[in-house]
Amino acid sequence: MGRVAVVTGGTRGIGYAVTQRLKADGMQVAALYGGNDEAAMRCRDELGVLVLKCDVAESLECRAVLGEIESLLGPVEVLVNNAGVTRDASLHKMNDNDWDRVIRVDLNGLYNMTRPVIGGMRDRGFGRIVNIASINGQKGQFGQTNYSAAKAGVIGFTKALALETARKGVTVNAVAPGYIDTDMVAHVPQDVLETIKADIPVGRLGRPDEVARCVAFLAADEQGFITGSTLTVNGGQYMV
Repeated sequence: MGRVAVVTGGTRGIGYAVTQRLKADGMQVAALYGGNDEAAMRCRDELGVLVLKCDVAESLECRAVLGEIESLLGPVEVLVNNAGVTRDASLHKMNDNDWDRVIRVDLNGLYNMTRPVIGGMRDRGFGRIVNIASINGQKGQFGQTNYSAAKAGVIGFTKALALETARKGVTVNAVAPGYIDTDMVAHVPQDVLETIKADIPVGRLGRPDEVARCVAFLAADEQGFITGSTLTVNGGQYMV
């Protein structure tokens, strides 16, 4: 059997594409989702993967669902932390709930999912952790102090954990997508979206499968010498 992989936010958008790609690569994939039951059941039926509901902001839920996955599939060897939400507003208009929810899901969720599996990965001498950051965690974005702060934190988390696990056979990397053609981007007003596309040198939005290929590369057994890196997938919009 293939490696056991968990993808948070794995039933829609980028997460769906990652789940699909890892399954095609021969992994046993568990896709976690937070709220859209219809999309989750569609993912389960279309891809034939294990689908489980979990709010990554809740530590106890994460531990419980990871235990269930281990009992059904085996120890988690590949973890893709993709779950994320946005609650956009200028800081002077932002409320506490919108700040807290984004930080709890987009940043705290990394700890809640990674902490229960990192010990086993270290003990077994193998692990692949891929964290989905964002172009806006690299350059900032008007109206997204919460999201930009969380995604910048994802990159810092990635670098620090990579140092801790490098000698244990566990790589930790980030992928920072730009503007990808997903439901999240679809909620951006059309005039704003056209302005964004005009700033992308390749002249279009990215596709979820283009991000998924990067995740699959970093999650592969053969990729043991890249760790602590952030792979940008943004059409040249922001170069680092």
